Amino acid sequence: MDTDDLQQQLDYEIAFQAVNQLTELGNAALERGLIVGHGYHGSQYELLRNGEALLFSPEEATIYLKDLLGLDA
Repeated sequence: MDTDDLQQQLDYEIAFQAVNQLTELGNAALERGLIVGHGYHGSQYELLRNGEALLFSPEEATIYLKDLLGLDA
């Protein structure tokens, strides 16, 4: 395996972990009744809250959800 392959694998694993974390945060907010839905909408992450759809980049959604849940961002 060369350096490019290793970098590609590392990038994939980091992206996969970020998606898992975002899903877990969304599920925790859902279980607490803080949102009514979440998921990817195109390339953005959608949160359904207070009768509106909020669109964020995945990074922004992570920060928003951590703040909503009272976790350290």
